Amino acid sequence: MVKNVGGMERGIRLLIGIALLALAFFHVIAGTAAIAAYIAGAVAIITGLAQYCPAWSIFGINTCHAVRS
Repeated sequence: MVKNVGGMERGIRLLIGIALLALAFFHVIAGTAAIAAYIAGAVAIITGLAQYCPAWSIFGINTCHAVRS
């Protein structure tokens, strides 16, 4: 698995993921929106930590400057 998420994008993904999880956890949003926030937040954190995004692979996007394929 080739890394395709760069440093700045990784940080943004992690911050957005944490924010979405916090919004849902602290009941700032509720119902279907909370479920969507949990899912989107988890995906953002996982892709940020793994430095790999399957969607970026499909579209040929690579923001990781260290490794270019």
